[in-house]
Amino acid sequence: MTSVLVLAEVAADGTVRATIDSLVGAAGAVGDPVAVAVAPPGHRDAIAERLRAAGASRAVVAEVADAGVLVSAPQVDLLQAAVTLVEPVAVVVGHTVEGREVAGRFAARTDSAVATDAIGIALDDGAVRVTHSVFGGSWIVRSGVEGGVPVVTVRPGATAPTAAADAIDVEEVALDPVDGVRATDARELGGSSSRPDLRGAAKVVSGGRALGSREQFALVDRLADSLGAAVGASRAAVDAGYAPQALQVGQTGTTVAPDLYLSLGISGAIQHLAGMRTSKTIVAIDRDPDAPIFEIADLAVVGDLFQVVPKLIDAVEARR
Repeated sequence: MTSVLVLAEVAADGTVRATIDSLVGAAGAVGDPVAVAVAPPGHRDAIAERLRAAGASRAVVAEVADAGVLVSAPQVDLLQAAVTLVEPVAVVVGHTVEGREVAGRFAARTDSAVATDAIGIALDDGAVRVTHSVFGGSWIVRSGVEGGVPVVTVRPGATAPTAAADAIDVEEVALDPVDGVRATDARELGGSSSRPDLRGAAKVVSGGRALGSREQFALVDRLADSLGAAVGASRAAVDAGYAPQALQVGQTGTTVAPDLYLSLGISGAIQHLAGMRTSKTIVAIDRDPDAPIFEIADLAVVGDLFQVVPKLIDAVEARR
């Protein structure tokens, strides 16, 4: 069976980001997923177990002291080494800030081509074909690449996870230190949260400018917590200071494709729709019956979110 390299994004504390599940699922449609991970020292076994749970039966791992700080440099080095070991038909990475940087650097180094923001991958007569949702979801197109190993960035959550592997074979690779690069200080921006990571969450609750204030945006947090969902925001809400930029969903923020996307007071500008249109089920609550988001919503609730959402939270918590 053909092999596909899958880059696992690993946080500075050794936690594998949730995007790995859908990435392994995407790679599994083409061949045998081989996970690639740069690990902080002492986290090899825990990372290997997480990769096995995501569905990978083989992994290529390198322990790097400054892995959480240098990020893309050792990842590109490890991918290049893994290509020699595995000879894959494609390299799959997340369509995230980190993943896009790694994809571009790796492709430039290996003279390969990149297909970005994929929502699906397939093998057609031996060639890798990539499916994209473009122009704000108005068109679905397929593309192929020529030359080198195809590098595909996959939209987080766009593809279904696969079952856990029975076991995982881990091959360790030693990487040379990056010349001239040394980490002198590293600090995590933002506080920790028990909520799912927005990039790979199965459920997302997003709030818009209609929330009216930073204090009232807490209604989004309450609903998200009752559902066990990640929190998102429209650009208008971020620009108004209701939520941090890291929570922005849209063309200039994070692109998501959860099983459930619930929007509160978001009218549906084209830039926002482009970032969440491929969600499996979309529920929208807005007082404007002509809000553009209702055109793509599976369930549209026309009403005052300050009356609807508290009742929804009560109903959800009553069923828990």
